[in-house]
Amino acid sequence: MKDDEILRRIGELIDEEHILRGRLAAGELTTEEEHERIRTLESGLDQCWDLLRQRRASRDAGEDPDIGVPRPVDEIEDYEQ
Repeated sequence: MKDDEILRRIGELIDEEHILRGRLAAGELTTEEEHERIRTLESGLDQCWDLLRQRRASRDAGEDPDIGVPRPVDEIEDYEQ
């Protein structure tokens, strides 16, 4: 994925989160359903941000940014921001 594709995906995930919050407020889904989907969205966001940081670090080091790969969620969950 290129930077613009990653940023577009981040935007899509954020949009979906806003839609979910609206659906919850409208009573269209339960809090449990919303929380479950939000956890999935947050994991996707974590992976996207991690990949974007990898690409930027590679570029800053004069390396090919395309060598970065999405890491497993359990690997990046505990990173400190």
